[in-house]
Amino acid sequence: MSRSEYFAALCVLGCINGIGSRAIQAIASYGLVEATFSTFDVSALVWIAGAIAVGLLLEDHGDRITTIDMAVGAVFLVLVALPIAAASWFGLTALGLYLVLVAGAATSRRRGAKILIAMTIPMLWSRLLFRFFSEFILHIDASLVGRTLGTATAGNVVRFADGSGDLVILPACSSLAGLSLVVLCWVTLSQTVQHPWSMRDVVWCALASISVVAVNVTRISVMGLSGAHYEMLHGAWGNFATNTMTLCLVAGFCMLGARRELFARA
Repeated sequence: MSRSEYFAALCVLGCINGIGSRAIQAIASYGLVEATFSTFDVSALVWIAGAIAVGLLLEDHGDRITTIDMAVGAVFLVLVALPIAAASWFGLTALGLYLVLVAGAATSRRRGAKILIAMTIPMLWSRLLFRFFSEFILHIDASLVGRTLGTATAGNVVRFADGSGDLVILPACSSLAGLSLVVLCWVTLSQTVQHPWSMRDVVWCALASISVVAVNVTRISVMGLSGAHYEMLHGAWGNFATNTMTLCLVAGFCMLGARRELFARA
């Protein structure tokens, strides 16, 4: 086994273990068909980024596995063996950082490692951030929805526009999850097409972030019109439609930001 194949295999194993529990829960909750359309409660962008990261890791050839590589792999396997999905994503973060340190500056392995690290942001680090600042983040989402509907809010609770009840904004509906995907999309695209960093990239990422918040607030606001609207949009199909729209907007703005390198490859 080559060094590239070794690291790619570790990456695949970690991703499978990290995503597996969520996929099982999605199938149990929605059934196989709806779970498949919802990409097993994991953004399609994460699946795409994982495939690209593995592909880039496999591009570099010629070097052999070192003793340090073996030691890093052993520690990584210990983390993956734990029955905790977060441990796998933490292990993938550490593996990605190690690859960035030992890979050459212009190698495909280094680019793949950066995508690997970016994958862990929506799958682990944004969730940890949410645990510490959940009240503040949900309050912002509720305030935006309340202003859109013109109804009263209390913490993460918004009054239905028809006055028939209250809408509770849960962590899964927060805009933070979508914002973390902006980082992943930008890193994945820029590393794939080898787009050099510039200050203009901040503008494109900001536009992508604004679109994520706008879509999320609009969806929750429509759900907040009445109980009937809530039942119509809350569920696997509603999530699928929202996630698809969000993914298209985020990918569109990121592609515009890297259009020179992207179209040069076309």
